[in-house]
Amino acid sequence: MTSDKPGPGGAPGGLRERKKLATRQALSWAALRLAQEHGLENVRIDDIAAEAGVSPRTFNNYFSSKYEAIVSRSTDRIRRAAGALRARPADEPLWEALEQAVLADFEEADRSPDPAWTAGVRLLLAEPALQAEMVKAGAAAGGDFAAAVAARTGTDAGADLYPGLVAAAVQAAQQAAADRWLRADPPVPLLPLVREALRLLAAGLPDPSAGRTAG
Repeated sequence: MTSDKPGPGGAPGGLRERKKLATRQALSWAALRLAQEHGLENVRIDDIAAEAGVSPRTFNNYFSSKYEAIVSRSTDRIRRAAGALRARPADEPLWEALEQAVLADFEEADRSPDPAWTAGVRLLLAEPALQAEMVKAGAAAGGDFAAAVAARTGTDAGADLYPGLVAAAVQAAQQAAADRWLRADPPVPLLPLVREALRLLAAGLPDPSAGRTAG
């Protein structure tokens, strides 16, 4: 990895940073697409670089492995949400700000996916090496989100339970929505699932059986 690696969290500044971000996203998307189509074990870094129209050396400026490239699609999303949360109005209620910050990155996820695509992604996500990378990268991205929550709430991400708990809960809500999206039959859009998950979380996860009468 080199110091030329762009930061995936916040919005890019100038043209150079936007180009870096576009390259990073193209590499990540190429890695996911090739792994979904051909199997993770059959994809090499050279293949990903060629698919994205760059050199293998350029790939190595952004990612240390094909696993990191694939996982970065979700972890970068968490970091962008952290940046968006910091930019929300200071007087906005926390959970409203959280919902707006997270959903801003799901605006294009309002259509039902191709079942063949989700089936391939399900198989891909079962790979142990990819799961290990997801845990490692998710912890780092979650730390960024916890820091954003701490800044907003006047808490200490290193000493207080609250910011880390909120970050972990928001990540879990997104993961639950994604799991439901990948397994839905018939297929459903991801955006409404993420929105529902966040609103249930904000409401304190009320018991859906409460108030039911015995049949």
